[in-house]
Amino acid sequence: MVHLPRPEPARVSFAVGRRAGPAVVRNRLRRRLRAAWRELVPATGDYLIVAAPGAADLGFDELRSGLRRALERLEGAA
Repeated sequence: MVHLPRPEPARVSFAVGRRAGPAVVRNRLRRRLRAAWRELVPATGDYLIVAAPGAADLGFDELRSGLRRALERLEGAA
């Protein structure tokens, strides 16, 4: 995950490589990540979330927890 601080509302982009699976699997993973992001969205910044190949096999709660941990690490580093 990459974070660039900005004074505007948060923006996000998802990168899901072909190693995650065929297009149907990659698109489903993108939709699930987007739904998890909506629950955790920080106030400001630009974010690039790169999904690991095994992320498609995770449940929604695991995806959301991983995303939450990554955001917490970024906040701790700032």
